[in-house]
Amino acid sequence: MRPVKQNLDTVKIRRIFALMSIRAPKAAKPANSGKIAVQKAKATASALKKKALANAAATSERAYHHGDLHEALLLAAKRVAEREGLAGLTLRAVAREAGVSHAAPAHHFGDVTGLLSELAAIGFKRFREAMSAAAEQAKSAGISEGEARAKAYVGFARDNPCMFQLMFRAEKLDYDRPMLHEASVQAFENLARAVGAKRHEQVSPDRLTLAQAADIARLWSMVHGFALLYLDGRLHNIMAGLPPGTTEETLLAAMLKSEAPGKS
Repeated sequence: MRPVKQNLDTVKIRRIFALMSIRAPKAAKPANSGKIAVQKAKATASALKKKALANAAATSERAYHHGDLHEALLLAAKRVAEREGLAGLTLRAVAREAGVSHAAPAHHFGDVTGLLSELAAIGFKRFREAMSAAAEQAKSAGISEGEARAKAYVGFARDNPCMFQLMFRAEKLDYDRPMLHEASVQAFENLARAVGAKRHEQVSPDRLTLAQAADIARLWSMVHGFALLYLDGRLHNIMAGLPPGTTEETLLAAMLKSEAPGKS
């Protein structure tokens, strides 16, 4: 019987050690708890960022006076156009550039056509001022008034290529808008005065003779075409064949001298 007792004692001891070795089970982690926490954190950060941007835009917009914001949007539009071209000039792009809400440009200009039309009107105004200033300085520069205006025409295109291209993109503009209509008419009157100076007579844009109209169309076609060729880099072949030191301005002056409108 002794061996049996020993076996029973051995079994009891083994059970005691087995019970002592049992550990409490670890608490199971909820499925996807990590992903949910990350998503919540991202959503919170995104919401805070949007709120901060909205507050910044609102603060920036309130900082502008009504007229100041209008001018700021036009300046922003000019920068966007020069950097990204006319294709990149949208109301949203202008709003971002000016640091205001997306609704601000629409409030001031209505739509993209309104914005572009007002920007073109400013271009025509500066264009006219450049030609008038050149005409006043013609005598001191030793050139004719007509030549001075023509050079100013090309000079404006050279210094403001994007603005110049916009001014003559009729499909993007609304010439029924008073500001643009008035500015473009005044610019045309400046061109008519250039022809009048060349013809040594008074030219009235609303009462033209056929000869005067022909001279205006001829001069405009020549100078505007020259400006476009210059901007497109299409004068390189001509300039390459000329003596060293000859400039595009010299070439234009020679063209103007060879073009002599008649009087009738």
